[in-house]
Amino acid sequence: MSPSRVQTPAPRATERSCDDASVTSALLTRARAGDPDAFAELVEPFRRELRLHCYRLLGRLPDAEDAVQETLLAAWRGLPEFEGRASLRGWLYRIATHRCLNAIRDAGRRPPLAPVPPFDAPEPTRHHETPWVQPFPDALLPEPALLLREQVELAFVEALQLLPPRQSAALVLCDVLGFPLAEAARLLDTSATAVKGTLQRARSTLRTTASGRGAPPAADSPAERDLTERFAAAFVADDVEAVIALLTDDAWLAMPPAPHQYLGAAAVAGFLRASAGWRAGRRYTRLATRANGQPAFGLYLDAAPAGLVVLTLDGDHVAGVTRFMDDTLYPWFELPGELS
Repeated sequence: MSPSRVQTPAPRATERSCDDASVTSALLTRARAGDPDAFAELVEPFRRELRLHCYRLLGRLPDAEDAVQETLLAAWRGLPEFEGRASLRGWLYRIATHRCLNAIRDAGRRPPLAPVPPFDAPEPTRHHETPWVQPFPDALLPEPALLLREQVELAFVEALQLLPPRQSAALVLCDVLGFPLAEAARLLDTSATAVKGTLQRARSTLRTTASGRGAPPAADSPAERDLTERFAAAFVADDVEAVIALLTDDAWLAMPPAPHQYLGAAAVAGFLRASAGWRAGRRYTRLATRANGQPAFGLYLDAAPAGLVVLTLDGDHVAGVTRFMDDTLYPWFELPGELS
């Protein structure tokens, strides 16, 4: 996906989430005494938002799930030392953030093995800077109606991966989740002054990559459904001219984990024609889904998975087509591994 399509979230537009209202003294006492059921009840309200937090920092859903499991295990072991001076939510976010920062430091950013197209593909326009990023199912979002779309979109998650890890952590904690500077500093084990400087650098970087992409139709609105349906129908029918008519002039096509991208309607058309020629008349089947607050559909060719497509919309046109060539994503989206 093109970083030029990042929509920088407004610092004041913070994400609403669950609070500590469910954390009663009796429940906390039972959990501290080693009651696993009490602990599960204590942390369950925070699981979804912690998973999304880890996904934003790591860019991959399996890695985020691993980080959440490690977070909850560490919380279970450390609960007797939790004194309640800070909120349970903040304490969990502190553990989760450090688990993510450690994972980034230990693993680096090694992209997965990129698939090779089974046909003579045109020369790509550019190379994808974050080919490891995966989509996030809307079904796993914590109360989607309370989230700002630009804070879960693929473009934002990819932009976070290009920041130094502590900058992305500070940006998410303060500008997305709404933690005050002083509390974010406690979560990151640093000073408020240091977080303020880190945050300013992160915001500056995102501003330089932001663009004036038009507002997409409201999620699951008639306008969004109509545009998505027209595009998907043209795409699976190999009607390249109809696809191009729905694209913005500077639209892109990306196929992670392959690193190549095609920018501009002409480049996208060239790739689609090459792909259609290789299939020699075999048509796709599609199943609708949603990812990162965006319309999406799973592709099948001869009943086998052929890529999960996520659309980035710009007004009444499509600004980006991200086709994830990874069959392991289908179960996360409750899509069948094979059509009967």
